[in-house]
Amino acid sequence: MTAGRFITLEGIEGAGKSTVARFAVEWLSSRGIKVCLTREPGGTPLAERVRGLVLDRQGEPITPVTETLLMFAARGLHVENLIRPALARGEWVVCDRFTDATRAYQGAGRGVSAELIEQLASHVQRGLQPDCTLLLDLPVSVGLERVRRRSGPTPTDRFEEEPAKFFERVREAYLALARAEHRRIRVVNADAELADVQRQVSQVLESLLAKA
Repeated sequence: MTAGRFITLEGIEGAGKSTVARFAVEWLSSRGIKVCLTREPGGTPLAERVRGLVLDRQGEPITPVTETLLMFAARGLHVENLIRPALARGEWVVCDRFTDATRAYQGAGRGVSAELIEQLASHVQRGLQPDCTLLLDLPVSVGLERVRRRSGPTPTDRFEEEPAKFFERVREAYLALARAEHRRIRVVNADAELADVQRQVSQVLESLLAKA
């Protein structure tokens, strides 16, 4: 059986992760690879319920540390009940966000300590790491304008309520991660035309498939 591969997509709001995730699944499927498309927080029925708690704009206040714990609670369910089984079956897993999002959003964005995040990651993932991460990068102003065009003037979740400065911190954290782990994290210019974004992504997938 061919070993499965774990691909994650990261980026600020409006980067186009969902669109690119679907493209990646179609690209891999067309080459005879069985692919599982999933997302975080969420991915399993119970983890999706946790997602609702995290994103709910009308719920009670959630501290940054509590938000982080909820993210890892959902991730624990996701890893054990969906990601590991899919990889064990030899499937490729394409996931919209993973732990890099926690490092960027809760770490840089909210100010949660990196030490806590890495401790939780170690316990929850137990060695599981993405084989490749596509970081869809674009200016914050462009991403937020895309969100406004898509969702209208009223934010749809707690993160869309955040100011531009929050997303600047998130974006810089993502780019710092990419500099530190340049072999795993491949930066894609998401401020380009869709065809060019897809070309960049397909080049990364080609190289990953060649290694498989």
